[in-house]
Amino acid sequence: MVLRRRFYGGRSGAVSDRGEGAGRAARPKRTDARRNEETLLDAAAAVFVTSGVEAPVRDIAAKAGVGMGTIYRHFPTRADLIIAVYRHQVDACAEAGPTLLATSATPYAALGRWIDLFVDFLVTKHGLAAVLQSDNTGFETLHAYFLDRLVPVCAQLLDAAADAGEIRSDLAAYELMRGVGNLCIGADGDPRYDARRLVELLIAGLRRPS
Repeated sequence: MVLRRRFYGGRSGAVSDRGEGAGRAARPKRTDARRNEETLLDAAAAVFVTSGVEAPVRDIAAKAGVGMGTIYRHFPTRADLIIAVYRHQVDACAEAGPTLLATSATPYAALGRWIDLFVDFLVTKHGLAAVLQSDNTGFETLHAYFLDRLVPVCAQLLDAAADAGEIRSDLAAYELMRGVGNLCIGADGDPRYDARRLVELLIAGLRRPS
């Protein structure tokens, strides 16, 4: 895999796919270990948004409040970290859907809040995409994971809002997500363009006249 040869800061002695690190990753993680890993992934995602995926590991370590060795132990290569951040953000976005549906005042409000989270995810995803595309097979696998996890959640929110009579019912989840994604392309590189405002207008346009 091309990406797995891009080591952190020249650490060419990092653990390979068949090495000790791969064996550790296969075993179930304790709750505290999972929590620590999630903290690292959240920190890495935040740094990627502001500084790009080639940001120094020390910046990620400082953001997470850990030593650099801790990051190398969890993610031996930069590619490991990039892919883990992508999957972690997909999972967080997917898990937020049912929670928002259960806690929001209306299904339409839940849909709007979830789309806002989806836009946040897309900002980071576009930052990762250029690197991930250097290994087409790996990127396609992640894209399939993205669709498998998020399209059903979006569909659940759309169906709930349509069943409540809040929105029109002739829009598919994939179609909406594709439209939101297209609005977000290049948004981080042009301060004159407010993608979030246009996405809000798109979601407002789904509402049925009262």
